[in-house]
Amino acid sequence: MSYLADVKSVEKLNRLLEVCRNNLYSFDEDLIRRAFEFSWNAHVKGKPRASGEPYFSHPYEVALVVAKEVPLDDISVASALLHDVVEDTPYDLKAVRSEFGNEIAEIVDGVTKISGAVESHEITRAENYRKMLLSMAKDVRVILVKFADRLHNMRTLTFLSREKQERISRETLEIYAPLAHRFGLAKVKWEFEDLAFKHLSGQDYEYISRKLNAKRREREAYIRKFINPIKKRLEEAELDFDITGRPKHIYSIYNKMVKRNKPIEEIYDLFAVRVILDTIDKNECFSVYGIVSEIYTPVPERFKDYISVPKQNGYQSIHTTVVGPEGKMVEVQIRTRQMDEIAERGVAAHWKYKEDVKGADRKLDEWISWVREILEQPPASSSEDAAKSFLEGFKLDLYQDEIYVFTPKGELQVLPKGSTPVDFAFEIHSQVGTHCVGAKINGRMVPLNTRLNSGDQIEIITSSNQNVNPDWEKFVVSRKAKAHIRRWINDEARKKAAEGEEIWTKRLKKHKVTLPEDDFAKLIREMKFDNAQRFYIAIAEEEVNPDRIIARLTQQKTVKETGETTKPVHTFVEIARKSSEGIVVDGSRSDWKISYAKCCNPIPGDEIVGFVTTGEGVKVHRKNCANLARMAGAARERIVDATWPGESSGLFVAGVSVSGMDRPGILTELTHAISSYQNTNIRSVSAEVRDAVFESQIIIYVKDKEHLDRLIDKLKRIPSVTRVDRMSAGATGQAANA
Repeated sequence: MSYLADVKSVEKLNRLLEVCRNNLYSFDEDLIRRAFEFSWNAHVKGKPRASGEPYFSHPYEVALVVAKEVPLDDISVASALLHDVVEDTPYDLKAVRSEFGNEIAEIVDGVTKISGAVESHEITRAENYRKMLLSMAKDVRVILVKFADRLHNMRTLTFLSREKQERISRETLEIYAPLAHRFGLAKVKWEFEDLAFKHLSGQDYEYISRKLNAKRREREAYIRKFINPIKKRLEEAELDFDITGRPKHIYSIYNKMVKRNKPIEEIYDLFAVRVILDTIDKNECFSVYGIVSEIYTPVPERFKDYISVPKQNGYQSIHTTVVGPEGKMVEVQIRTRQMDEIAERGVAAHWKYKEDVKGADRKLDEWISWVREILEQPPASSSEDAAKSFLEGFKLDLYQDEIYVFTPKGELQVLPKGSTPVDFAFEIHSQVGTHCVGAKINGRMVPLNTRLNSGDQIEIITSSNQNVNPDWEKFVVSRKAKAHIRRWINDEARKKAAEGEEIWTKRLKKHKVTLPEDDFAKLIREMKFDNAQRFYIAIAEEEVNPDRIIARLTQQKTVKETGETTKPVHTFVEIARKSSEGIVVDGSRSDWKISYAKCCNPIPGDEIVGFVTTGEGVKVHRKNCANLARMAGAARERIVDATWPGESSGLFVAGVSVSGMDRPGILTELTHAISSYQNTNIRSVSAEVRDAVFESQIIIYVKDKEHLDRLIDKLKRIPSVTRVDRMSAGATGQAANA
């Protein structure tokens, strides 16, 4: 019994069935009917799309794309019809499984998992891509249905807000276009790129489009002029062929303009000529290449033979660039009909030619294995790091060009362009990469960071005593090598951190010190470590002495509780006050006896006042001294104005205490940072180093407190400096913690 209620729905179903008949290798008409009716009835009461069309128009158009543009099988078409049912209708996955079985339910579930709201944060995006790949690893048809879904969304993007247009277009350009390229779906990739480019750079898109249209007749005339001599020779050779010329897609032309820094008028290879042979004999392709080379002069460095050595996605063709009439460069592609279908439709063409493309199927299996391997990688130290690492590795393999190299036994290996012997070693086996100590290229010893070229034969020399060198990460380019090196580095970091944490815990117990979690986090920040792991590693590698740190913590606690401080501070106070002898009282210097209040211990730079005492002359207090406030309440007439004499000359003495991890040149950097800031003069410097930790006291002349604060900020930015304090006296001293 049919559940279709109107003529329009019947017309749509008949159109879809006709497309399936014309494009699918074979199909179950009843399955397509049932899926159509189920989706129609599920969506019929749903809210319309942004374009105003009924929501069913989307799954229907996606099914047409699958049937016509990436034709696989009836399972894929049925899954496309049902792909939004679970997410957007009252029906759940159990209902789909009950009606259509596990195979379709799994594909629908896979597409549903990657179709939600993606995108505000990178980690969210990374998790969605992970779900996409997980689903794809189970059934490659998941990603093909998702391609069709994204393609229809891109074709109807105009109806969405500007913000959504840009977000979806950017994701399409960064992820879906290169992923379609990896699957060999050339037409899908080109449309992804052009539609994304149109919404991201509308003016550039329209400019190139107008230029191409303006020159269309001229271009078509040139193509006819170019192909006529070739066509005549191929007919004379009695070959069965098609020869056509086509402009390159707009985004490709834009990239050429940017890369070459030339206007479109100076980009001559705007079109390519394709010769498609109706034959299964690959040798005929080379015969055609010979004919083309006799008619037009080839550019040797632009010749590529992807027939003898196919790309990883199964792509096969001969590419050559020749100098055509008027000295214009023209790219010519030569392939068989089967090669052309696989080039245009990639993995989708495997269903049509599956008895003949075992090699391509093997390549696809290898690619899916790569996906599984990515998903098996252990997470990095944080979820954000894991997301970034995942996306970097994913995009790396999507975008890279390939080179073809050989093992000593002559076995072919495909690597990303720019690969090194270390990339090659990890491609062979993780253990070969881990224990790699040297390499030979074409029989000659070379450094491990040497870039490989197509045709090279590589021999890896290993040693059981060798382990991964962290520096390798700086020059390897393949995802596999980067993943293994990063995994080894993370494992070693975890081991070192565990070792350092054990040392730290034992030292705390030895000194009978308890450090609350908040205080420990503050210590990590002050010492400029990114996290506790880095702190523990520094202890394990003896960059940091835990006893020294604990001693400093104990000292800080004592200062806070008792107000006692260390000798360098008292030394500074003596120097500072001596430099400021003759405090100005009531606007002039006097012979009054001057002393400093112990309750607030003022130093040059502090705002001060005088308090006239009986028998002890004038006591100098800080203006904000609490003790002074109490005394002034009963004897305000005893308060007199007081200033430091240095203020008249615009300078006063100040001191800073700097500590951190010792390294060569650190003291020079400190003094240079000070003297180079507003020509600050340094009065004296003292420094000592104990257990790889340096401490320095520097006495300087500054204009005012702002001058001093800016200097402190500058010192805090120097690498390996962990703490900067303004030197003061007593518990009321001001400190600036790095």
